[in-house]
Amino acid sequence: MKEGTVMSVPSTGSVPPAAEQVFGPRLGQVQRYVARLATDGLTRGLVGPREVPRLWDRHVLNCAALAELVGPGETVVDVGSGAGLPGIVLALARPDLRVVLLDSQARRTAFLDECRAEFGLENVSVHRGRAEDRQTVAAVGGADVVTSRAVAPLDRLAAWCLPLLRPGGRMLAMKGAAVDAEVERSAATIARLGGTRIEVRRCGVGMVVPPATVVVVCRRGSPGG
Repeated sequence: MKEGTVMSVPSTGSVPPAAEQVFGPRLGQVQRYVARLATDGLTRGLVGPREVPRLWDRHVLNCAALAELVGPGETVVDVGSGAGLPGIVLALARPDLRVVLLDSQARRTAFLDECRAEFGLENVSVHRGRAEDRQTVAAVGGADVVTSRAVAPLDRLAAWCLPLLRPGGRMLAMKGAAVDAEVERSAATIARLGGTRIEVRRCGVGMVVPPATVVVVCRRGSPGG
């Protein structure tokens, strides 16, 4: 790039009105995060070029809707965090949460560490490792909630995520709208792995279109589980 050349920033569209309600005083940080996804995240292969114009609705607000299912002050482990979706978004929407961003790839954890520092996310930590490894379970296990988004099929997710939860904790797997058949196919395997009370929830109704589809699975050990 020649001296004096200004790098063009791909358009991410205008900030949706719902974003101000969701993020409040942290909206400025979220705007900077979206800009980073559209530039650095794009060049580092963490975001596809087709996703840039729809970062707000399809990604940020979609992930923020997950906060409906997370209680005050809970500990969240975001498995396969990638570019920080949904983990960074949850941390920005809910500063009361303690969020661990878990990914096995160094280029991704480097990006996550940079975002954590840049946006002053004191409620966030980054851990490099595979969810299924014993070392990872020992380091970040015992969470109240484990999240994931477009990481793996439900049966494989359950094998990775349930051991990271405390008894009674919840696995929140963000999926596409047509997930019912996958739930049916995976139900027996999830039960064998210690999962119970499987349900599909629609989050963010009235905030984002379409609403986020989330499969909720409890780790056996909860009252009535």
